[in-house]
Amino acid sequence: MVHIAGVTEVTDADFEKEVLAERGLPVLVEFTADWCGPCRQLAPVLSAVAAETAGRLKTVWIDADTNPEAVARYGVLSLPTLFVFRAGEPVAQFIGARPKRRLLQELEGVMEQAALAAPATA
Repeated sequence: MVHIAGVTEVTDADFEKEVLAERGLPVLVEFTADWCGPCRQLAPVLSAVAAETAGRLKTVWIDADTNPEAVARYGVLSLPTLFVFRAGEPVAQFIGARPKRRLLQELEGVMEQAALAAPATA
C-alpha cells in the first residue's frame, strides 16, 4: 500500500468529512494506486509539497483501486490524478506526475484565492 509521509489517506467512507466538508483550507487530493509507476514517482514530491504548504493547503491521497465511489464521482481515468477542492467543490485538476516546482506553481493560484476568500482575523 502506498504511504506518503505527511499526507493523510482518505477513503470513500471519510471523503465527505475530510475533503468536501473542509472549509478552512483548500484540499489537494491525489488519486493513486500501488501499481502506478508515476504515482510512486509523485509520492516524494507530494510529501515535500505537503510540508511546504502546511497551514495553507491540506494534502490527502486516496487509493483508486479500493475507493471506486470517489473515482467514479470525479471521472478519474488516469493515475495519478490530482484535484484541488475548495469549499467542497473541485477548483483545479492535474493529471500525471510533475516536479515539485511545477506543482507548487500550479497550486499557488489556488492557495492565493483561498487566502483572499478567507475571513480576516482580528
